[in-house]
Amino acid sequence: MQRPPNFYSDNGLDRADRLRGDTDWLAARLAAASTRFVPLWRTRSLFDPPAGAEPGAAPRAVLLEAAEAAALIARGGERIFLGLDAEDRAYFALDLSSLDSPDHEPALAGRGSFADLRAFGPLLPRQEGAILAYARGMVWWHDRHSFCGVCGARTESRQGGFQRQCSNPDCGAAHFPRTDPAVIMLVHDGADRCVLGRQKVWLPGMHSTLAGFVEPGESLEEAVAREVEEEVGLAVEEVVYHSSQPWPFPSSMMLGFHARTRDSQLRVHPEELEDARWFERDFLLASPENEAFRLPRPDSIARRLIVDWLEGRA
Repeated sequence: MQRPPNFYSDNGLDRADRLRGDTDWLAARLAAASTRFVPLWRTRSLFDPPAGAEPGAAPRAVLLEAAEAAALIARGGERIFLGLDAEDRAYFALDLSSLDSPDHEPALAGRGSFADLRAFGPLLPRQEGAILAYARGMVWWHDRHSFCGVCGARTESRQGGFQRQCSNPDCGAAHFPRTDPAVIMLVHDGADRCVLGRQKVWLPGMHSTLAGFVEPGESLEEAVAREVEEEVGLAVEEVVYHSSQPWPFPSSMMLGFHARTRDSQLRVHPEELEDARWFERDFLLASPENEAFRLPRPDSIARRLIVDWLEGRA
């Protein structure tokens, strides 16, 4: 049975790669009344109600219409084509990072506040959150590839924002959006215990699954085994794929697994983790969710891996 999508997955857009190179079509869509623009300022998304609204007010993403976006585009806003929804409405990310203070822009007056997507992600409609995550990842990639990695010359946006072309005619290298694969795994003993660890920089009490980036020449299963051994000194077996999650904070694809181990003695690597322990199922089911102990963020695949194991869906 196919698992329901994780947060920030399944944005409902047709990415329409067949149309990215059609400059006339893109120009028409940029001006179309139905088109929606997803504004971002230095990786932050625009939300309404603004910060400081009444407690309990449900946040929603603010999307701009073409007329509203035009003034911001004229001020240097960068556009990236995201795709088409089921009603053939086009969506573009609109990067406003070049502006010193978007609060002073008339087109944004009273529209809301810019904030980190992670502050509101779990409260948003799933597709809305996924579109914001998609836009954030694309804007981040553009910001980090404004110069050619081959010769150092400036690059220029092409293909609706899905390519950056080196401006040096002697180079001309083409660069395409990339995401960094990372494995994330809940290690369990095949019964009622699992391993959770924590890093010093996390919220007080927060414990999570183990994770790490995939290295060159390494399979996903090998990455799971290596990371677990490096972080807590356990040998794993029965590495079973669970699901994946785009995690554009800044640019990862989280590949989730459950993995069983026959070992019990943890050897925590102090440079990897502040602490790691075995936790009983009953304790986690009654998690106090406070500074003494808490599970990871509700919009994270780490939380999903834990909850599915607790409920017997490993």
